[in-house]
Amino acid sequence: MVTETTDKTFEQDTAKGVTLTDFWATWCGPCRMQSPVVEQLADEMGDQVTFNKMDVDANPNTPQSFGIMSIPTLLVKKDGEVVDSIVGYHSKEQLKKILDQYLA
Repeated sequence: MVTETTDKTFEQDTAKGVTLTDFWATWCGPCRMQSPVVEQLADEMGDQVTFNKMDVDANPNTPQSFGIMSIPTLLVKKDGEVVDSIVGYHSKEQLKKILDQYLA
């Protein structure tokens, strides 16, 4: 399951364990391609990784604070610390490989 996060809830939603947050917008074509991949990954890895998504138009502060200039951007955090920032579309296999290194 992918949970919607906001400027108000982001820090709490990404404070524990490994988290992946999909920064997206409704008008972004590549974001619409990335979203189902993140959903599939959440179905497969949801017991190990917390998956969130954030609409950058409705929540401008968080993306700005992390210097996110392009979307989709996937931000990976481990125990509240940013460990990876993935810009652009990536396949499920590519994302799984990236996440696996933070689960070891």
